Amino acid sequence: MQIDTTPKQSSYDVVIIGGAMMGASVAWFLADHPGFDGSVLVVERDPGYEQSSTAHSNSCLRQQFTQSINVQVSQFGADYVRNFRNYMGGDPDVPMLHMQSFGYMYLASTAEGEQVLRAAQMMQAAEGAGTQILTPELLAERFPFYNLDGIRVGSHNPVDEGYFDGGSMFDWWRRKARAAGVEFIRNEVTEISRTAGVITGVTLADGTRASAGHVVNAAGPRAGIVAQMAGVSLPVEPRKRYTFVFEAARPLPVDLPLTVDPSGVHVRSDGKYYMAGCPPHEDPAVAPDDFIADHSLWEEKVWPAIAERIPQFDALKLMQSWVGHYAYNTLDQNAIIGPHPEVKNFMLINGFSGHGLQQAPAMGRGLAEWIASGRYETLDLSPFAYDRIPAGRPLLEQAVI
Repeated sequence: MQIDTTPKQSSYDVVIIGGAMMGASVAWFLADHPGFDGSVLVVERDPGYEQSSTAHSNSCLRQQFTQSINVQVSQFGADYVRNFRNYMGGDPDVPMLHMQSFGYMYLASTAEGEQVLRAAQMMQAAEGAGTQILTPELLAERFPFYNLDGIRVGSHNPVDEGYFDGGSMFDWWRRKARAAGVEFIRNEVTEISRTAGVITGVTLADGTRASAGHVVNAAGPRAGIVAQMAGVSLPVEPRKRYTFVFEAARPLPVDLPLTVDPSGVHVRSDGKYYMAGCPPHEDPAVAPDDFIADHSLWEEKVWPAIAERIPQFDALKLMQSWVGHYAYNTLDQNAIIGPHPEVKNFMLINGFSGHGLQQAPAMGRGLAEWIASGRYETLDLSPFAYDRIPAGRPLLEQAVI
């Protein structure tokens, strides 16, 4: 499909900077909101999304968080995935999304780690999640393939946890948004105009200017750069994360839950293969176009951790690997969403730190509600407001992988 590079208009009610999962979500939910009939422009510098976090996502979904608001956000995400066609207006062309719910398995090897899992399970259960704490005896009974040496407890929830077809959700949000009149262009915002605490418009790489009623920062790992253009500070930076797809010479007879090992490596079933991931040895901020891989990670960190935890995985064949970026919130590894308190029409949807894809339905819906009506109409997302940043009041999410 041919993608235009120049806006059709000189003025828009909403300009969204970034058209990957978060930008597409806001665009679709605005188009679908009964109280909004304005014009929307989505500016995306990489319409093939080759460098986007969306393209490098493992498309997972869980309720096992340590903040209740994150549980609620992902519970809506699970309902949205299960009922995707209905949420998209019942169009029979919209697919039913597949979700593989074999759950996450967090393993704790220290007293502190056990305490975190037990406290989180109590909160999650109060929110209606199906999380269970499993003793080593129960783990051995239900998952006999684990080596449980040193493991104190596991935390497992097989209800609405696993992975889903995030690519189809992303594709249909863009399709339906376009059909509803949202304009998508291939270009890059290079300047944001601000007068007396109000954003007045944007300038594109080719010099084109467009005025805007609201500007949405949906730039993923580039969110900090976009915020600087608006004259504000945002503690979001690109951090590398690695994914490895491998084949096991002796595969397990059952699906492998997404197992979060105390080593920092996580691994799950992925059809006939398995998928693993981890942060690098060192975890600094990187340039948003730095995708250079450290090929030693597989041999030195990932494979040894997997083989230690699952002895049956002593013979593995690496099939594929890639590097993606977390849009990492250095304050508390949680989302920043809503209007900037000093620049009221500069809207933020940033800093998801690796759990953005599963949170996109609730976050896109919430920001669209705020733009349309000045408030959150369904789920209250105010705990993610920007004001906690200058106040130094972190909403710390401990379950970040």
